[in-house]
Amino acid sequence: MSGASAYMTGAELAVDGGMTAHVSHKGIADAIGARRQRVRAGYLVPVAATRLNRVAVLVLEGAKPLDVGIPAQVFTTRASMPYEVRVCGARPGLVTGGDGLSYHVADGLDALRWADIAFIPGYRHPDREDPPGPVVEALRAAHQGGTRLAAISTGAFALAATGLLDGKRATTHWHYTRQLAAKHPEVRVDENVLFVDEGSVLTSAGAASGIDLCLHILRGDLGVAASNHAARRLVAAPYRSGGQAQYVPRSVPEPLGERFAATREWALHRLSKPLTLEILARHAAVSARTFSRRFVEDTGYTPMQWVMRARIDMARELLERSERSVEQIAADVGLGTGANLRLHFRQILGTTPSEYRHTFARNDVA
Repeated sequence: MSGASAYMTGAELAVDGGMTAHVSHKGIADAIGARRQRVRAGYLVPVAATRLNRVAVLVLEGAKPLDVGIPAQVFTTRASMPYEVRVCGARPGLVTGGDGLSYHVADGLDALRWADIAFIPGYRHPDREDPPGPVVEALRAAHQGGTRLAAISTGAFALAATGLLDGKRATTHWHYTRQLAAKHPEVRVDENVLFVDEGSVLTSAGAASGIDLCLHILRGDLGVAASNHAARRLVAAPYRSGGQAQYVPRSVPEPLGERFAATREWALHRLSKPLTLEILARHAAVSARTFSRRFVEDTGYTPMQWVMRARIDMARELLERSERSVEQIAADVGLGTGANLRLHFRQILGTTPSEYRHTFARNDVA
């Protein structure tokens, strides 16, 4: 994969904590504080400015092509994405990847300390041996210097080798969760989630979950509108919670899964109207009990938790992109009153609508 060393621009992600507690950071309030610090520091600014958010992608021996490509693609240079990406290796030069591909990287391990966030893509046979000592030490040093570390799929093994996941929740591809737990018993491995955000260290499940992780980071940095725009560009789901279950082979009727997905899509287009468990189950043509049970399996949320988060997400985008009042937005998203919107906004995001708007409104980013 020639040209891997080219600079790119892209996005970060962050899923909100809240009712299911699958994301253990403090929520959007911390993202707001961090974002303001970045604004004051002068590098959460348009691409034309001199200081962009810095993203490193560490390519290890046996790296999986899709895992490497995800952060490079999500954070690729665009006028609306204030990021710069460097693809690096243990040393500059050729890195033998997995699946018959190799990578020519221009940067070595110094790129990890240069970066604001460094991604560790998955690689083949992660349970056999740890990455080379200099790689592990460079990851530790970068983290100590303030770089966030995000592992995609089996990249969690390299992150665990640093000791930075000890005592923390983490995930990896479902095929390797038991091996990760056995190799690193100090890590609290969760095999049932798409990704875990522990603040300065993040992990995701299989490759597609890396997209969810990136969109999560972008949502925390630039807001819902920017994240949704990136999702549309990638033809990806704009929001899958970190608590949503990984796909593990099992006997689940596929038509029923498609029917539930259609119901979720239907609900997203009528958030201003009443949506109860019975209404959703009726649309899916199943009993309320079956709908509720399967919905939790599919998304990690109860139906009404999911509806509430969808409404809050819609409110976030309206706060970012419009001048409508909090009362008007509350009516638009089906929460009735401004007081009700403020209550649920704080419960889920740890901040107020006004504070969120002040931080993420478009003119704050431009």
